[in-house]
Amino acid sequence: MTKRTTILTGFILVKFLLQYFLVNPSYDLHRDEFLHLDQANHPAWGYLSVPPVTSWISYLIQLLGSSIFWVKFFPALFGALTILVVWKTIEELKGNLYALILGATCLLLSVLLRLNFLYQPNSLDVLCWAAMCFCIIRYFNREDATWLFLASVVFAIGFLNKYNIVFLLLGLLPALAVTNQRRIFSERNFYLSVLLTLALISPNLYWQYNHHFPVFQHMRELIATQLIHVNRWDFIKEQIFYFAGSLPAIIAALYGLLIYPPFRKYRFFFWTFIFTPAIFIFLRAKGYYAIGLYPVYIAFGSVYLGNILNRRYFEYLKPLPLALPLVLYALLFHVYYSIEDPEIIIKNKNKYRSLGLLRWEDGRNHQLPQDFADMLGWKELARKAERAYHLMPKGSQTIVLCDNYGQAGAINYYVKDKSIKAVSFNADYINWFNLRRKTNNVIRVKEYSSSQNELKETGGFFRRSAVADSVKNPMARECGTTIFVFEQARIDVNQRLRSEIEEERK
Repeated sequence: MTKRTTILTGFILVKFLLQYFLVNPSYDLHRDEFLHLDQANHPAWGYLSVPPVTSWISYLIQLLGSSIFWVKFFPALFGALTILVVWKTIEELKGNLYALILGATCLLLSVLLRLNFLYQPNSLDVLCWAAMCFCIIRYFNREDATWLFLASVVFAIGFLNKYNIVFLLLGLLPALAVTNQRRIFSERNFYLSVLLTLALISPNLYWQYNHHFPVFQHMRELIATQLIHVNRWDFIKEQIFYFAGSLPAIIAALYGLLIYPPFRKYRFFFWTFIFTPAIFIFLRAKGYYAIGLYPVYIAFGSVYLGNILNRRYFEYLKPLPLALPLVLYALLFHVYYSIEDPEIIIKNKNKYRSLGLLRWEDGRNHQLPQDFADMLGWKELARKAERAYHLMPKGSQTIVLCDNYGQAGAINYYVKDKSIKAVSFNADYINWFNLRRKTNNVIRVKEYSSSQNELKETGGFFRRSAVADSVKNPMARECGTTIFVFEQARIDVNQRLRSEIEEERK
């Protein structure tokens, strides 16, 4: 094993260790993770929330036993592979050993630690952005069309994982057009690669067509409920914060792409860094949407700094770019890079608020970061819902109907009785109702804000109704979520559910 391979292996092992070190038993899984895991039980070429790749990974997790270890393994794996891709990009750019170590350190001690903690499409999204850039660099280095077709395959995988990678293309194409590399648009292989991409993503496009393009409805809802609260200046500040320890490398990359002769053929990456963030800022995108853009610039910057700092009069500065991510990691560890107990966060709330970590998607500050509050109360909810389910009359059909996908997914993941299948009118669950048998009883899981009149409004349709229990954890986002039981229906419950499903789909 060569020295370089040994060092790379060390970085990858440390990456996995750090990701598993973040797992805190005080928390459950995240509400989004429950939805993605449940998609394994409903194979399709598309979903209302995400494209299909996540469901394929979820199916693999299910085959492996669905334990927390495997749920956390895949985002950690994608993070480790991102380090590998950047390492190979630096090698392709003729970077020295210092450049390789700097690039790996910048990625290891960055926002990716938090991103690669949650089982969401974001980790694979960042990997696909980095891998696509690597393929493009290799294509322009070697003039080998194989790498252009590989870039198409990577883009297709990224598209089938998360549509966000389209924004890389929206920044890359005009960047190519304003530089000498615009000649690619006159090459036959470019258009063949476009056709390959369309062929690979066509099953998902056909699914979108058959379902009236729910991605656009999802985007409209996102803009109306979340992105409207996004401050454009906050987006810029978040970009700086995410890769604060990597700023010397990123700045060096942009400078090098303009003046460093070996980077002349890659100058379109400078303009990509202008165009893609500009689109995100215009659309009021969330800050983390742009994270995938940075690995390739860390690679360029590491190579440039590695060459500059190798010169006689600058060698003494070598430790500084390496020390910055380490120092910031140490200073921010307890606030930003760890998953602290809720009580500790509340005790130190001023530190979290000053960094904007208590600001939720509704634009207001809360007692915990939103992702943390979204990882509490789920086991409690599932346990109480399962208890209510088993108190229902034997031999009758009972449906568990939830307000949101987090509730439904958590119940389906945590209950011991896997015959219980919770559903919701929210997100993908609206397509997963099983109404083949007559429903006599309903367990209704309602958010606190909408549960006050539930017994009065729904109880008249059943012979017996009662409040079974509620989520008591005061730090959970689901605190106050109430479990109602309705027995012996006086109406055709299935017909009522079908009507509501059709209304929601409209």
